[in-house]
Amino acid sequence: MMQWSSLVTVCDLIATFAFATVGARVAASKGMDFGGIALIAGVSSLAGGTFRNLFLLQKPAWVQNPWLFTAVLAAVIITIIQRSAQPVGRFLLSLDTFGLAVATVSSTEFALRLHANPVIAAILGLIGGVTGGLLRDVLAQIEPVLLHRETIGTSCLAGAAVFVGLSELNINRLIPAIAGGFVVVAIRELSIHFKWNLPKIA
Repeated sequence: MMQWSSLVTVCDLIATFAFATVGARVAASKGMDFGGIALIAGVSSLAGGTFRNLFLLQKPAWVQNPWLFTAVLAAVIITIIQRSAQPVGRFLLSLDTFGLAVATVSSTEFALRLHANPVIAAILGLIGGVTGGLLRDVLAQIEPVLLHRETIGTSCLAGAAVFVGLSELNINRLIPAIAGGFVVVAIRELSIHFKWNLPKIA
């Protein structure tokens, strides 16, 4: 049976690749050159974990685990080979949602492992999940999805809260991880399908 550390490593690689792929495609759709595509892919996939670690006074994940760059490089190469400048489609949105779930759960678990307050751990789960996408949109000069649709922040915070709550029960840690990730995916996918968003003033 796969050990927890190995499972986390595999999921982190997949999440990094997912975020990097979406970031690279967004950059390509905005007409950026290869350097721009690589930069946006890197920021999209590594910024969330970097901010999370810095808030916890830890080295960024990519400093401790340089192999994360292989996932970013793979996403960039695939995007360049495909030579597609089409906007992000439904498949990539689903890939992004999976990355969101893994990043949220991973960030929350990491914070709890370092004995962060449960509320702070949930907030860091949110930060780990949404920061990369927010910076991606800002750098690509498009309206950040986080700020106006798809309840991305809500799904991450809800998933992190579920993970924290179940972790407090001292049960097998795989159960909180699966439950928290499922909540993130379910809320995000439902919000995309039904075009949900938080209330607006106008």
